[in-house]
Amino acid sequence: MSNKIVSIRELKREFRMGAEVVRALKGVTFDVEPGEFVTIMGSSGSGKTTMLNILGCLDKPSDGKYLLDGVDVGSLSRNELAVLRNHKIGFVFQSYNLLARTSALENVELPLLYNSSISSKMRHERAVKALEAVKLAERLDHLPNQLSGGQQQRVAIARALVNEPVMILADEATGNLDTRTSYEIMALFQELNQQQGKTIVFVTHEPDIAAFSSRTITLKDGKVVKDNRNTQVRSAREMLAALPVAADY
Repeated sequence: MSNKIVSIRELKREFRMGAEVVRALKGVTFDVEPGEFVTIMGSSGSGKTTMLNILGCLDKPSDGKYLLDGVDVGSLSRNELAVLRNHKIGFVFQSYNLLARTSALENVELPLLYNSSISSKMRHERAVKALEAVKLAERLDHLPNQLSGGQQQRVAIARALVNEPVMILADEATGNLDTRTSYEIMALFQELNQQQGKTIVFVTHEPDIAAFSSRTITLKDGKVVKDNRNTQVRSAREMLAALPVAADY
């Protein structure tokens, strides 16, 4: 099992709310192989957010096993979870979560500040490289309010890449973007996956976004109800090219 990026077996998560016990996850089992692009879908109340929090080492299961890159997450202390999260996972959120008065470069450098083994020179070089990977080399010194929504999300993706994680975990990463910009971001994720071999787990409620991944896991009422290979993966780059050109007014 240790060669898998994610290995989950009979995962359960229960919350006590007063006298009531809420069973958010009811025995979930799946694996994610290195280099896979997986979407996790589900409506509100499906257990998707709980699954995301456990995958991201922000929460621990009540029962069952979660191995991240061979490490048993359930056995770790809070500090050990934080270290694992910082080294193994790159997060991309719907709301970008960029620091407003900080340049794109400094935002991307941020996760490396917690790694004492990386010098300031190396930190700078890795942040520049990550921004180049998301095609923002010309915007290093720009503040978030000087960037479009799509460019801000690219900075967030560069920040997720900078620690060279084993998995990029994206939470509704196109939720705040229009169709064209969503396709641009999904084209970037496909490029990172297909050309650089990045393992991506993308949480979404949108079927058209899930169609850009190679596999879709669907949750309902805390259980996996479907786990399908996408035999006809859509190309975000082609979908983008097919969009009508916006008229100038």
